[in-house]
Amino acid sequence: MTDIGVRAVRQEVRRGADRIGAATPPGRDRAVDALRVAAVLGVVLGHWLVTALVSDGPTLRTASPLRHMPWLAPISWMFQTLAVFFLVGGHVATRGYASARARGSSYHQWLTGRLTRLFKPGAAVLGLWTVAALALLLSGAEFGTVRKLVKLALAPLWFLLVFAGLAAATPLLTRLNPLWPLAVVLHVDLLRFGLGGPSWLGWVNVAAAWAVPYTLGAAWTRGELERRRAGWVLLGAGAAATAMLVAWAGYPASMVGVPGENMSNLYPPSLAVVTFGLAQCGLALLLRERLRHALRRPVAWAAVALVNLSAMTVFLWHQTALTATTATGLLAGRLPGLHTPPDGLGWVGARLLWLPVFALALAVCWAAFRSFERNGGGRGRARVVRSHRPSDRGTAAKARHV
Repeated sequence: MTDIGVRAVRQEVRRGADRIGAATPPGRDRAVDALRVAAVLGVVLGHWLVTALVSDGPTLRTASPLRHMPWLAPISWMFQTLAVFFLVGGHVATRGYASARARGSSYHQWLTGRLTRLFKPGAAVLGLWTVAALALLLSGAEFGTVRKLVKLALAPLWFLLVFAGLAAATPLLTRLNPLWPLAVVLHVDLLRFGLGGPSWLGWVNVAAAWAVPYTLGAAWTRGELERRRAGWVLLGAGAAATAMLVAWAGYPASMVGVPGENMSNLYPPSLAVVTFGLAQCGLALLLRERLRHALRRPVAWAAVALVNLSAMTVFLWHQTALTATTATGLLAGRLPGLHTPPDGLGWVGARLLWLPVFALALAVCWAAFRSFERNGGGRGRARVVRSHRPSDRGTAAKARHV
């Protein structure tokens, strides 16, 4: 491309960024969008880096490099960002509910709109994989392999169920102190690990664990987390508690599930993943001002805004991109980093080379199914132009919906 062509592209990018900036309300808290995007992309990259589908003849089995190389556990610290997503989700939901009440909308109307935006994109994923699974089975594919592919691709749907449950309980969670769900997680872990209670008790934590950052988001809406001291307390206390749980209480160092391990911090959520989430939330709160400053630049804000428009689509389809690439890659044989055991640095290097391919497959899914998210709310307005402002004690209750 010539210098003239490069300059033309840059000018077009700047003009597009300026248009997005002009469509954004001046009081919008751009840090909220940046944190949501960071949380989604963290989950996507984390799954692509630590999830392997190993080919054993005609079958595929799941594996993880963290099982063979446990010293890579810090990777899971970087990309296990669900707590930040629930923090932002709680903040947005409580502000949205307050705004709906101020407009005179009923709880039913508010919840219906919110659940529609969640479940319409999810229905597309479920529908496609129902058809795909039937087609694979009818073509003679092994049931175990199809089951693993479908289970992996549909795994993001668990998020929808938990998030929908918390959204439905928003009126009750609006003023709930985060220490209450944290206490539930603590007592559940004491029962199942300390007192030999039944393992099924751990599934109580699926709701309680993610209610902790969700209710922190509500506290953010109430203006209780605006001081930097709150962020430092969460970061320091969460990091210290996590370190003690891993070092002295036997919790795994990995903050994601590792196939074959006896104990998982994520399936179901453990006290360690909750305290780790508190540290992440503290860091997110501390970064708000820097993010707001950085996103004053039109191009940076345009990038965040565009990803934010399709955040749910990216989240729901990223595992489909991984499984589709892996399954179709078998036509070319057993490929390094895609079908080989993740048991060394050679696999890590090869997997990094596959990331652009996964991204391309995800782009195809995004192009095909983004309309399910864009039209999910039924209002016809993109979320990028709905205003939410930095909360404070005097104006939090008047916040407009995201």
